[in-house]
Amino acid sequence: MDTIKTSETIDLDRRRLLGTAATGIAVVGAVSLLPSELTAAPAGDAIRPFHSVNVPEEALVDLRRRIAATRWPERETVTDASQGVQLDTTQALARYWATEYDWRKIEAKMNALPQFVTEIDGLDIHFIHVRSKHENALPLIVTHGWPGSIIEQMKIIDPLTDPTAHGGNASDAFHVVIPSMPGYGFSSKPTATGWGPERIAQAWTTLMRRLGYKHFVAQGGDWGAVITDMMGVQAPPELLGIHTNMPGIFPVEIDKAAFSGAPAPSDLSADEKIAYERLQFVYQKGIAYGFQMGLRPQTLYGIADSPVGLAAYFLDHDARSYELISRVFKGESEGLTRDDILDNITITWLTNTALSGARLYWENWGKLGYFNAKGVSIPVAVSVFPDELYPAPRSWAGRAYPNLIHYNKVEKGGHFAAWEQPKLFTEELRVGFRTLRKSA
Repeated sequence: MDTIKTSETIDLDRRRLLGTAATGIAVVGAVSLLPSELTAAPAGDAIRPFHSVNVPEEALVDLRRRIAATRWPERETVTDASQGVQLDTTQALARYWATEYDWRKIEAKMNALPQFVTEIDGLDIHFIHVRSKHENALPLIVTHGWPGSIIEQMKIIDPLTDPTAHGGNASDAFHVVIPSMPGYGFSSKPTATGWGPERIAQAWTTLMRRLGYKHFVAQGGDWGAVITDMMGVQAPPELLGIHTNMPGIFPVEIDKAAFSGAPAPSDLSADEKIAYERLQFVYQKGIAYGFQMGLRPQTLYGIADSPVGLAAYFLDHDARSYELISRVFKGESEGLTRDDILDNITITWLTNTALSGARLYWENWGKLGYFNAKGVSIPVAVSVFPDELYPAPRSWAGRAYPNLIHYNKVEKGGHFAAWEQPKLFTEELRVGFRTLRKSA
C-alpha cells in the first residue's frame, strides 16, 4: 500500500493508515473543492490534498486481539463510580469493541469529506475544509479538545454549511474548517516543546489566512475553548469574534479559591455559588487525568499499549460525561451512541497519539489555566450547556468577555456539546454569530 510522503515528523505507523491520494474533486454535501484551488500560496505554504484513510486490516485484527487479551482487575469495592470507570461499563465496551464495532463506517465518513494538509512552523496540520454553496457564508474554524479528534465535530458540518437542508436560512451558512490539533489524529506529532495553546492559536490564524479568508470566526470547547480564547486574546484583524461552550470566566481569585478547596465566598450569587461548587468538584474529584498528563505524560505507556486502558482513561473525563457514556453501554441512548464513543477512542489508538495528545497538558502546565478569564476583548458568544463541567453565570461571563454579544443557557447537553447535541449546538452558532456577519 502506498504511503503519504509528507514531512518526516509523521511517523511510519500513522502513514500506514493512509492510502493513495484522492484525485479530482472532493465533495461533501456542500460544494466541491479542487485541490488546485488551494495551492496558490508560496511553495512552502502549499495546501495539499490529504490521502484517504485506509487502515490495514491487520491493524484492526491486532486491536481486537489486544482487547480479547485484556487482563482485568477485580470489581471496584463501591457501588458507584467514585473509584473510577466501573468494571461492568468497561467490559461492556470491550465486548462491543471486539465483536460488533465496525471502524470502516467512520473511515468511510471521513473519506467522504474534503481533507487537506499544510505545513505550519514545521508541522503538518491536517484539517477538514468544507465550503458552503451559499453566497456570503461566514468562514468558521472549529477546534476539538481532549480526549478528542475531528470526529467530535463531524455531525455539525452539514447543518452549518447547508443550513437550508436543516431548518435554517441561507444567510446563516458557514464555510467550515476543522483542524486536528498538533499531536492528535492525522496532524504531525511535535518533536520538540513549544506547542501550547498560544502557538496553536497563532497556527490557526495562519491556516485561515492561507485559505484566503479575509474575515473569519472561531469556536471551541475543552482545549478548543482555551485555544479559541487565546485567538481572542491575540485578536488578529481577520478574527471577527469567537464562540465558546466552555467559557473561561472565573475571576482569578475565585479560581484559586476553588482549587484550594476553600468554602464558597459569602458574597456569591446563587448562580455563581453553583458554578463555584461545580468547579471545586472538578478540581478535587474530576481532573486527575489533567494532573497526570500535566506533570508526567510520558509515563502513560499503558494507554499506548492497551486499547482497554486507553478507553477507560478516555471515559473518565468528567462525572457528568461518564454518566451519559456509561448509560449508553447499558443499552440506553442519550446524545451519543456506542459507535460515537468508540470512533473517538479508535482513531487515537490507530494513530498512536495517546501520548502526543497528552503532552498538550504538559505544555500548558502552570501557564494559562483552563477555566479562568484570559482577557478577551473582541466579540464573544457563550453557550451554557447544563451538564458542562460548570454552568457559567452571566455575571462572570460579562466580566470575562466585556464584548459579550450572545449568552444562552441551552436546555440539554454537556461537555462534548457538538458531538452530543449537534442540532442545539448548530443553532447556537447561527444565533451567536449572526450580528457579526454584517462586519464580514
